[in-house]
Amino acid sequence: MRHLENMTKFAVAFGLAWVALTPQVAQADTAKLPANVLSSKMLTVCSAVNLPPMEFFSAKQEPSGVDIDLANGLASRLGLTTKIINIPFAGLIPALLAHNCDVIMSQLFIKPARLEVIDEIPYMYSQEGFIIKADKPKLSGPEALSGKKAASVTGTTATDLMKAANAKLAETGKAPINIVLFPENTPALQQVQFGQVDAYGVAYETALYYAALAPTEFQVGGDPYFKILTGIGVSKDTPTLRDALKVQLAAMMKDGSYARIFDKWHIAADMLPE
Repeated sequence: MRHLENMTKFAVAFGLAWVALTPQVAQADTAKLPANVLSSKMLTVCSAVNLPPMEFFSAKQEPSGVDIDLANGLASRLGLTTKIINIPFAGLIPALLAHNCDVIMSQLFIKPARLEVIDEIPYMYSQEGFIIKADKPKLSGPEALSGKKAASVTGTTATDLMKAANAKLAETGKAPINIVLFPENTPALQQVQFGQVDAYGVAYETALYYAALAPTEFQVGGDPYFKILTGIGVSKDTPTLRDALKVQLAAMMKDGSYARIFDKWHIAADMLPE
């Protein structure tokens, strides 16, 4: 249990060194940004700050991670600061639709159903995998959990993928995965640690993070079995903000600051091609 309680304090063990991001504002018509953004000079970001290395609270209780660095970099190029609002993953899109924030930065996979209600700006690929105990055999895929318990976070793709695996298992007369849902990452991870579940279905990037951070406790449960484009969520009511962020993201990709963020957090394989 001590490993889990102190994980953020040991983040340096994963090579999480600070990377300077020098703002270099590309050409963008910031005068057309939403009125609330212009008046406050602030980009309000909704994020489920509980899933390293994408977003989590550091030992100093400050938001940290890939999405946080990227949000700060994009905002600074528009002459803005950021305000991070921590919201459970299932509440992110409702919060954006209610205009409680300007964007979602929280490893939000791009899916047709989501694009019906919000816009998403692609900024990386994400993969899915499992976290398991360090002394357990690796999994060949979701179907290998037939008849076993697996933790997952409500509203995530990992849950959907295990449900799809259950449909396949049912067709062959095999026992389903017993999916145990949690509102956020920490209690789901604890279930693996305490041996209450056989695996935790989660982003592959997160599985890599914890396996490196606490190798005597956790390991990656096998090869990633799913890959998908991931985007910055923006309300359909704010197309000028969407377009401005696209311009700045392209500039970050061109000048290398985008790559430095992904290198910093050891997930360069997820970067989009320039």
